[in-house]
Amino acid sequence: MASLQEYATYREIKTQIEAWVQAMEVTRHISLPNAQNYGQVIFTGCGSTHYLSLAAAALYQELTGCTARAIPASELLLNPQTVVSRVASPTYLLVAISRSGTTSETVKAVQNFKTEKRGEVVVISNYDDALSRLADVNIVVSKGQEKSVAQTRSFASMFVAATSFGARMAGRDDLPDRMNTLPEIGNHLLEKYETFAEKIGSNLEFDRFYFLGSGIRYGLACEANLKMKEMTLTHSEPFHFLEFRHGPMSMVNEQAVVVGLSSEANRIYEAKVLSEMRSLGGTVVSVGETEADVEFNSGIPESVRGILYLPVLQLMAFYRSVAKGLNPDRPKNLTAVVQLNL
Repeated sequence: MASLQEYATYREIKTQIEAWVQAMEVTRHISLPNAQNYGQVIFTGCGSTHYLSLAAAALYQELTGCTARAIPASELLLNPQTVVSRVASPTYLLVAISRSGTTSETVKAVQNFKTEKRGEVVVISNYDDALSRLADVNIVVSKGQEKSVAQTRSFASMFVAATSFGARMAGRDDLPDRMNTLPEIGNHLLEKYETFAEKIGSNLEFDRFYFLGSGIRYGLACEANLKMKEMTLTHSEPFHFLEFRHGPMSMVNEQAVVVGLSSEANRIYEAKVLSEMRSLGGTVVSVGETEADVEFNSGIPESVRGILYLPVLQLMAFYRSVAKGLNPDRPKNLTAVVQLNL
């Protein structure tokens, strides 16, 4: 078996903290528009960056009080009438997110948005490429660039940027300052819980994974689920915490792992769900600030510490991929950049 350092995915997970630092620095100094100028903010992306958009839109609305929603770029491109109003249309702000800056659907959707003069465009990316050239505000986190197909360091870097962006758009300059301790805590989590991630991920007696998260954590649960699917070819699904009880929990048994991205605000409800899944025979993994299997103990406000949920779950998927004899750097049927003839 190859040594861990031979895998780009492993190196990228373990070195992502430097990309967090750059993301915070870039968004700290960039000039941003006024949140009150827009009737609605649309976050868009494809695959991982759509899931990033789900988390970022929920966070943006929570922090600013302004309406925000996440839409796959393909829907904005193919079915714009379901996204933007053609009657009494408000001024939109479009936040387009793409690791490469060249994702076909995202580039074309932004081009159409600009042509129709719908509003301004913010781009969050790891490369200064085609998408960035369409931006009114351009946020590039180059240290998030990676060689592997499945997004780990790139996703993390862009999510930190989106978090800082949302805080600044809300006029909450205190929150980016509170985020300054994220790198130290992120490194601590990678060191402390790597063996735990390996133990869960490498256990091939498990055959299904469910990731539960609500609020801003739902998009992160979706992303953790995607990493498990892409890298390990394992049955994996994301759900909102309480929704999991409405049918999906019928799949829970001794071969199931239920991962809860727990919050402080809703802990009493989420803990009951996890306890119930444990009683059904599932292996439960809780991730959160305190009273969890993976504990942050960060002291950072809940709204801006979301990135801390990801590193250990990324490692869990990586170790499962290796245990199954797969190549986590090159998941089956996938390429790093999706290009379509549009």
